[in-house]
Parts: sequence; C-alpha cells; structure tokens
Amino acid sequence: MILNKKKIYQVLLLCLALQPFGWRTAIAQDRFKQEYAIKYYTHDRKTNNAKVLSDRNGRIQFLQAGRLLKPFDGKLLFPGRLSADITYRYDSLETFRDIILYQNNFVYLTNQLVYSNAWAGTCLFKHHLPKAKFLEMDETGNVFLTDGQQIRCYAMDGKVLANARVDDKIKAVHYDTRNQLFWMLSNQALYNYSLQNKQVHTVYRGSDFSCFTLNETGKLLVLAKSDRYSLFSIEKSTDGQVKMIQQGDWDDRLPAQPVNTVQYVDGTLWFGSMHGAFRQQENGAFDYYQSGRWLPGDTVYSLAKGPESTVLIATNKGLARLHHKAMSLEEKAAYYDKQVRERHIRYGLNATLKGLKEGNLRTGILSDSDNDGLWTSMYLAAEAFRYATTKDSDALLNCRESLLAMERLYSVNPLKGFPSRSFERIGHKTDLADSKVWLDAPDGRWSWKSTTSSDEAIGHLFVFSVLAEVVNDPWVKEKAVTLMDSLMSHIVANDLYLVDHDGKPTLWGKWNPAYVNQFPTNIGDRKLNSSNIISMLQSAYYFTKKEKYRDKAWELMDRHGYYENLMRPMKGIGQADEKADDYSKMLSERWNHSDDEMYFLGYWGLYRYALNDTLKNNFRKAILDHWEFERPEKDALWNFFAAMVGEKNFDRDASLWFLREFPLDLINWQVTNSARKDIRHLEENFMNQSTDAVLSPKERPVHRHNRTTFILDEDSNGTEEFSAGDIWLLPYWLGRYLEVVK
Repeated sequence: MILNKKKIYQVLLLCLALQPFGWRTAIAQDRFKQEYAIKYYTHDRKTNNAKVLSDRNGRIQFLQAGRLLKPFDGKLLFPGRLSADITYRYDSLETFRDIILYQNNFVYLTNQLVYSNAWAGTCLFKHHLPKAKFLEMDETGNVFLTDGQQIRCYAMDGKVLANARVDDKIKAVHYDTRNQLFWMLSNQALYNYSLQNKQVHTVYRGSDFSCFTLNETGKLLVLAKSDRYSLFSIEKSTDGQVKMIQQGDWDDRLPAQPVNTVQYVDGTLWFGSMHGAFRQQENGAFDYYQSGRWLPGDTVYSLAKGPESTVLIATNKGLARLHHKAMSLEEKAAYYDKQVRERHIRYGLNATLKGLKEGNLRTGILSDSDNDGLWTSMYLAAEAFRYATTKDSDALLNCRESLLAMERLYSVNPLKGFPSRSFERIGHKTDLADSKVWLDAPDGRWSWKSTTSSDEAIGHLFVFSVLAEVVNDPWVKEKAVTLMDSLMSHIVANDLYLVDHDGKPTLWGKWNPAYVNQFPTNIGDRKLNSSNIISMLQSAYYFTKKEKYRDKAWELMDRHGYYENLMRPMKGIGQADEKADDYSKMLSERWNHSDDEMYFLGYWGLYRYALNDTLKNNFRKAILDHWEFERPEKDALWNFFAAMVGEKNFDRDASLWFLREFPLDLINWQVTNSARKDIRHLEENFMNQSTDAVLSPKERPVHRHNRTTFILDEDSNGTEEFSAGDIWLLPYWLGRYLEVVK
C-alpha cells in the first residue's frame, strides 16, 4: 500500500500522540549515561593546592599558585593542557588568592583587590587585608574576606561594613543563603558570622576537621574529618541562632583518605581526597575515580559543576572534566570497533598497543603476544556474530582479514597443522617477547613463534566453528573448516598432542589420557582438558563429517573416563592434597581464571555440536554448574554462554551493567582499591574472590576474560592499551546474535 502525504502526516501525528504513553520512553530506555574523562595537564607539578570553577558563559578557570589558567584542546584519550588565561590583559598581571562565583560570574581576590570583569567591570575595590585567603559574597553583593583570623566585610563599592576576628586558623569558608550566614571551618571548630549582628558564633567543636559544604537548600551541612564524615541538619534555635543536629554517626566507610574537599554538584555529594575523587550514589555506595583513567593526578583539591552538566576536578597535576554522554550499546560498540581498527590490528591479528609513556597513545607500538591466536579468535568471533546479526559489509571484510591472519599462523611455519603463536617480519626477534622461542620461517622473510598452548587451540576451534556456522559466506566457511580440519588432524595424528618443531609436545598442548588422567580428580586440568578436547573433536566431526573425530571422542569418553571428567561438578575442584605430586600442587594453588576462559569458549562446541541429544542435555547441566560458580563475577560473556544453552535466568541485568559500566579508556592505568573502606573485603580464598560484591568495571583494572573480575589493584603506569575486540565486542555481539541484547 502506498501512503499519500496526508496519510503520512496522520501517522506522524499519531506517533507524537503516543509519546506520553511510552513510545518515546521505550526508545530512551535503550540509552544510558556513558562516563569518560578529558584531562588537562599543567606544567607546574609543584603546586600544593588548586581551585576550579566555571561561569555562566561556560568558561573554565583553574587557579593554581596565584595564576589563572584555562584548558585548551583535549579529548578522550588525548589530553589537553592548562595554559595562562590572558583573555583579559589585567588578569595576567595579578597574583590571585581566591576565585568565586557570584550570580554565576567570576569574582577574584588578589593581594590588594576584589574585582570582576562582569557588570562592565564596576566591581573593583582595594581591600585592606594583605594576607586575605578566602573570598565569599552574599546574595546582595556584600563581600566577606578573611586571612584565617581577621574578618573584613565590604559593600561591592568598597565601603567597609564590618570587622571581626576569630582566634583560630580558618581553612574553609561557605556562604549560607538560606540563613544569611558566612560559615567558617578550622581544624577544631565550625563558626558562623552574620552581617546583621556582626557576631562570630561557635556552632560545633571537635577535632581533625578537614572540609565542609552545604547542600543547595542550606538545610544540610556535610562536615568531614580526614578519614570520615557526618551529616548535620541546620535549624534555628529559639534565640534566633542556628544549631546543627547530627544525622547518624561519623561514617568512615570511604573509598580513599584523607579527605581534602567535599562539594555538592547538581545535588550529588562529591568528595576529593589525596587518592582520588568519589561521589555518593542514592543508595549510599560510592563511585570511585582514581588514576590516569579519570584524573591527571590523584590529589584532589577542588570540585565544581562544569559546562554541559560536566564535573570539574582540580588535582595536583591538572584538571579533569568528567562527561556523561547519552549512548546506546550499539553506539558504544561502534566506538570500540573504531578503537580496534585504528590501533589494534597487526597483520590482521588482534593486538595490544604497548610501550606507551604515561598513557600517551602516540608513543605505542603494536606488540606480539603468546596469545595472538586466542585474542584474534575472540575478536574474529565478535565480527562473525556482528555480521550474522547486521549483515554489515565491514564486519565481513574484518572477518576475511583476520581469518587470513589465522591461516598465516599455520602456513608461516613448516609443521603441518601446527599453529604458530604469532608471526613477525624477520629481523626483530630480539625485540619480541620470549625471543628464544622464535624461529625463522622457510621463506627467510618471516619469524614465527613456537610452543603453542591449549588455550590457543581451543580459541582456534571456537572461532572456526563460529565462522562455519554463522557467517553465510562460502569463502569464509570453506577456509574455517579447512583450518579446523588441519589442526585437529595434527592433534589426532600425534596421539592428542600439539607437537612442536623439536618433535616434542608443547608444554600445555596435551590432551592424551596418559597426561590428563594422571591428575587427581579434584585438579582442574583433568576436567578442563577433557572438556576442551571433546568439544574440539565434536566440532571437527560436525563440520567435516570425518569419522575419526567422532570415534576418538567416543573412545575418550567411553574408555578413558573423559565423560566423567568433564561432568564432574565444579565444587569438587580444589587444591591438591599433601600426597599429590608437585605438578598437581602447582596447578591447583588457586582457581585458574584463564581456565574459565578456555572452558567457556569450548562450551560453544561442547553443547551445540554434541554427538547426541542425551549428551547435549547432560553437557548443558555441566555448563550451568560451572556458570553458577562464575555468576558473582558478573561477566557478560559467561552469562551469555549460559543463555546460549537455554538458561532463562542468565543475569541479563548484570550483563547489561557489565557492558554499560566498562570504561571507554582501556589503558592499564595504576588502580588501587585494596585500601577502600567502603567495600567488604573477604578472607583469602581459592576462588580469588576479594570482596563480597564485584566492583564496577570503571573502577577496577582493565583485564581480559582470563582474569577474575575481583582483581582490586594494578601496579602499572599507562604502558598499554588493550583491544576492545575480545574484551567487550565479543560478549556484546554474542548477546546480539543470541537476541538477549537488543
């Protein structure tokens, strides 16, 4: 049916009319607030204080060591700089003591003057408090100054209104519009001063006070010590004075200490400390921002509302501007796809950018890795699921390019069916990781890396079967099946070993019963290797129909106990007992999360290509038994594999949380969470679960799926940027392919 213009107009009106009833809401709910930081560094690294504000025009000024600075350039991952603000000639000549906002315009305190460039410059007068440190103004424009003891108040035209004194050392000042009071804090007391009665009142005494603030209504005051804080309601007493009523005990459950500053920004309570900034959520928990992912320096001195609903954070090394961008998961996927294509494709392999100098992406090089084949397999699978879901031609091109790289892992060496760990042009062996295991290729132009392990093999079988199943492209399917057959023929012909250039099995490429069944039943490698090899053999049989793979799978399950091995419940996996051999003890010191990655990649072939329905149903039980152990990690990839086997309660909300909370910055900045008091730490345990609940991905170290999400600390300094290809794009596009992510 062809609609005329009138009909189209009616349909559009109907759509608009439906907006209040949820049509618009349904669209908006697909978007979330993606956080990221733009950093601006200052060249002066010696400052011990800084303050930042933004006026009604969106101008940002950073006060540091008496100078006014402003941010230039800067975007995500490419920091800008703070340079002298010479917009007004006069400003560049002054030494500044403080800067505030009045009617959302900048007002300055210098050694001699109080002035502003707003209101046609009419606010300008000379004060007589040479060591004045703090400036505040009330709603009528009256000016309050203090040097920490002396108080002097002026009208905006410079007329002296009052003088007073506090026998203490004032360290912070705020004006309370509701009660028309200037509040002052010292180490041991909180005072207020009224221009009406010109009296200083002591309101609260204690010790070790560091900072304070009032909320927007003036009804709530937040008072912080170096290691704790408390809330106080502000009420007037019968004598007309105000009193503070404490709301609960002092709370020391903070992410970092000592606390330097506290501030409400758009109704949200923020703290700045010597080790980062944190904000309080509605449920009382904290979002924690630390290290180069979020801040130029970890010592936070000042917090303020910035232009376009940003948050400004002044640190010892510069300014951070925290943005919140409305984004959908599909838009986030596009961002990560660009990251991979621009900086992480090495000969078609999915690579890490290494050698960064303090996170500077311009200094990085594409690096080789032991697991080039595995990381590429996971990225390639992501592109396969993307193509199967969207039919995007770029996704197909990416599949073809990386599949050629996977093929090159086999063809670059002279061993039939043996995959290299990696390859590189000749002449660079001394620059490569583990240079002793690199060999020259027969063509004399390339080097290849030997000693390939089982995690490479399972990654290869996973992606070859994914490509063969979901990518409707004859060239891709044929090449994937050919490579799968080549690898599995090598393994079967060599008695279930990966045999290297020296004629010996590699250290980890072993699935032979003599190796697998040597371990006690509670050692993870016995279950893992059994699960992986059955998955690999089933996959090879499903796509090649060669009976040798099916027969070998049945032989291992029926005659060598591999079925019992892989079906054994996860609760039975643990540390070797005292009588076990040293090798078993070494393998079972702790839960191996790299094994988890191998298990789950293998579950694709174990479940989907099971040799019969009975096995498929039983394998499903084994997979979900393992998944139950992994649920606390809230890893979307593991959850979507649970969805793949038909689990309805696969923790969708936790998976979306994982995808949304992942930072856009994937540089390995130093992260320290182990000292936090706002989280509950657990005793050391076999599963490496450090806390009772996993932290947000934006707060913890960036890591691949072969490490637990409960890792709290990372001792690094922005030397590497990880690829999103295997970390984020694989779970996202798997979820899209399975239709559990919209």
